Amino acid sequence: MIYSKRELIEIEGGNISATMINAIVRGFQFLFEVGKSIGSSISRIVSKNYC
Repeated sequence: MIYSKRELIEIEGGNISATMINAIVRGFQFLFEVGKSIGSSISRIVSKNYC
């Protein structure tokens, strides 16, 4: 299939790529793990279980 110059200019791709989705998911996973670590640390401090 051959596209004219006008058709090539008007073609729009997806707004979000797989790489962007992967980066967003990894960012949420990172924030979740940091939250778990901080929550665990606070829990240990409150219960005075340091070891």
